[in-house]
Amino acid sequence: MITDDLGELKQFVLLHARALGLEPAEAAKVRDRIEHDGGTSGKGSWVGEWSAEADLRLADGDLAAAISRYLLASFPYPRDAARRAARESSLAAFDTWRRTVPGVERLTVETPDGVFHAWTRGLDRNNPKPVLVVTGGIVSVKEQWAPFLDVAQALGAAAVITEMPGVGENPLPYRRDSHRMYGAVLDAVADRADSSHAVLVALSFSGHLALRQAAVDERIRGVVTVAAPVAHFFSDPSWQSRVPAVTATTIAHHAGLDGADRAEVFSRLADWALTPEELSSLRIPVAYARSLRDEITPNSEAELLRQHVPGLRLADFDDVHGSPGHIDEVRAWMAAAAADMLNTTAHAGLTLGTLQTVKR
Repeated sequence: MITDDLGELKQFVLLHARALGLEPAEAAKVRDRIEHDGGTSGKGSWVGEWSAEADLRLADGDLAAAISRYLLASFPYPRDAARRAARESSLAAFDTWRRTVPGVERLTVETPDGVFHAWTRGLDRNNPKPVLVVTGGIVSVKEQWAPFLDVAQALGAAAVITEMPGVGENPLPYRRDSHRMYGAVLDAVADRADSSHAVLVALSFSGHLALRQAAVDERIRGVVTVAAPVAHFFSDPSWQSRVPAVTATTIAHHAGLDGADRAEVFSRLADWALTPEELSSLRIPVAYARSLRDEITPNSEAELLRQHVPGLRLADFDDVHGSPGHIDEVRAWMAAAAADMLNTTAHAGLTLGTLQTVKR
């Protein structure tokens, strides 16, 4: 059985906090108050300290700040009652916020394996627009990526923001064929958007799924991803032995392998690697941001893409997984890459300031 410890959680939550827009000093101050992770919400507990910060922001009417801190309380996933309560609080705060933004709607996507949910903006039967689908990784829920609702509007696209299987409000099983969720999303909006022209912004592990779906779905005109595992993550035992425990336990949970040891978890993922044939079939632009000190995704994934994907656009950042120390640059780069792939008339008037609205 894989187990993560409080020290590792504290290390990785600082990186996640930066991605959510918290100042490092504030995040460190909360971290240093945490004494245990017992699945409770009391003082000194993981959930209690982060939730207390969220409650203060909520009382002040700062919904965005409250949402971010509730999400940190539920990190890395809602694996106990206290974390589940924090997650529900984040959803309630987000629902309050989104009702103040014109055109933001909740979408239910039906599949043979069950239903999952998304936030949308810009769906219009009378004026169907290209689709920008945004998904996070194994620990980032759709509410984290709400700024892309504005970015899509600026680009003349309809936005669909959702989660990969096992994360947030996507209870579908995480398995080799999970890439089909993207097809289900495009089917679900086909009557209110131009789903034949879709761009996927898929971070980390959802990027792997996006690339696999793009290899079989002609509606997808481009993929933008950051630090996505491609093949070596799934097939290299020496690399797998170094993957942080919190990453391995989270993957195990999403894949329905709670309690399995590391070797068993990765043996189940062995055939998930994208093949050279699948990658070579991608005749669309692919934008990939690599973190040169990535402790989760091997740098060799980018080289594999360079060898087999003709339309690769590669950006390197001297940082750890997800490049949280360069978050503004990465998000502006993602928005610019998506703009190129959407190729809408709005792109001509896009400014750097507009791109930077993707900041939380």
